[in-house]
Amino acid sequence: MSRLNRILKGTAAIAAATLLLTGCAAEGGAGDTVSDATAKTVTAGKLTIATGEPAYAPWVLNDSPEKGEGFEAAVAYAVAAEMGYKAEDVVWVRDTFEGSIAPGPKDWDLNLQQFSVTDERKKAVDFSTPYYTSTQAVVAASGTKAATAKNVAELKDAVIGVTSGTTSLTVAKELINPTSEIQVFNNADDNVAALKAGNIDALVIDLPTAFFVRDVQLEGAGVIVGQLATVDDATADHFSFVLPKGSALTADVDAALEKLRASGKLDELAKKWLADQGAPVLQ
Repeated sequence: MSRLNRILKGTAAIAAATLLLTGCAAEGGAGDTVSDATAKTVTAGKLTIATGEPAYAPWVLNDSPEKGEGFEAAVAYAVAAEMGYKAEDVVWVRDTFEGSIAPGPKDWDLNLQQFSVTDERKKAVDFSTPYYTSTQAVVAASGTKAATAKNVAELKDAVIGVTSGTTSLTVAKELINPTSEIQVFNNADDNVAALKAGNIDALVIDLPTAFFVRDVQLEGAGVIVGQLATVDDATADHFSFVLPKGSALTADVDAALEKLRASGKLDELAKKWLADQGAPVLQ
């Protein structure tokens, strides 16, 4: 075959392939999901979302994310809907916290387990814009005076414990400013032990840990008195979806979250699943 014939034959093949691809694109039409997101997922037509094993309330109720009950489960389905996925097209899988933010391939599209954004983690995975900004919370032992406090002023005379190296000390000082010296403990377990022993009246800790302290460590013998307002951006944890590094879905998730934020839906879900689970905002 002459060089000219080979060129002509190759040109015809390229033209045919281009025509075929154009026809396929036209078939999709204008009704495709956000940025044709289905072509970007690990399973075509499905959105695979990961959470922890187990997943705790109030983020996921009864360790059953597929029911959409609990703050993060509800947020996941709301984001999926904004991206064009029906509830039945959402597939749940489990992954460990550390494994989720480690380098390497993933078998999921999105992951939410109260991940806060750090520069170190961003080297291994992508993050969406935040869906929730965590606050600090006050936990007290049941039956104590601190447990019945309805506002910050009623905590002034309480002996407060915090964990060393956390933002809890700053928040406790600025928002409660108790009359007694704040007790600082080496770790969260020591802080909880002091509460159990009656050496402190209440402790200040981040909200996700507060639920764990109340439900698991105190075994129902404690109460979350309430959430404390964020002092400033530096004292807040911003929870975001984790995506595989370089994910083509990140922009779609950000767009979905922006719509939910603008409509007030994210605030609505936070009020329903967090405040209603015993964590009112203290004034």
